[in-house]
Order: sequence, then C-alpha cells, then structure tokens
Amino acid sequence: MRVFDYRDVPLEPVEMEGCRGVRVRWLLRTEHGAEKFWMRVFEVEPGGYTPHHQHPWEHEVFVLEGEGVVIGPEGERPLRPGTVVFVPPNEPHQFKNTGDKVLKFICLVPAHE
Repeated sequence: MRVFDYRDVPLEPVEMEGCRGVRVRWLLRTEHGAEKFWMRVFEVEPGGYTPHHQHPWEHEVFVLEGEGVVIGPEGERPLRPGTVVFVPPNEPHQFKNTGDKVLKFICLVPAHE
C-alpha cells in the first residue's frame, strides 16, 4: 500500500507540440506498483491548453479546481469543480483553461508505455 500527499510529487512541465501552460504530477504508474492504471493530476494555467490529440486508450477525468472546456467531436463542453469526463479510445480531445485560476484535474489512464 502507498499513502502520500499528492503535493509531495514533483510538478513537471508537459512538453508536447500544441500544448501551453500545462504541468503534471505522476501520482501512480508502473514504477509505483500500478500495473493496470496510472493516475495523474494536471494543472493548466489560465489561457493554457493540452494538445488537440487522440490515442488508442480511454481516460477518465475529474475536475478539482478552476474552469475550462473540453473540446471533442460534439464541440466544447464546460468544466468546473466536480465535472467528470470520459474520453473513449481514439476520440479527438483537448482541455482548455478559460478561467482566471489554475484548472486542476485528476486523469486516469490504462497503464501503457
């Protein structure tokens, strides 16, 4: 069992093309013993965004703080604390901070390399 404060995990910049103002804390992944799912916390600065992308795995998101939108095939959907997002495999998506404070969300994905 692992028990820790997520704020003790380093906040790392996400360096991907089409990304601005995004940092991540890798809370749980394979090297921590998580063989099936990985857990991350993303922090997106005001005006920041993740790349518009897709991948062959699903992911689940729970918004903790801030405001923004998630963009998918149906257009923009609002994000606020308490919002839950399920992104199916291969669905194009992007997260944007539209507020004036950090947008913070938990993101779970299947373990992959």
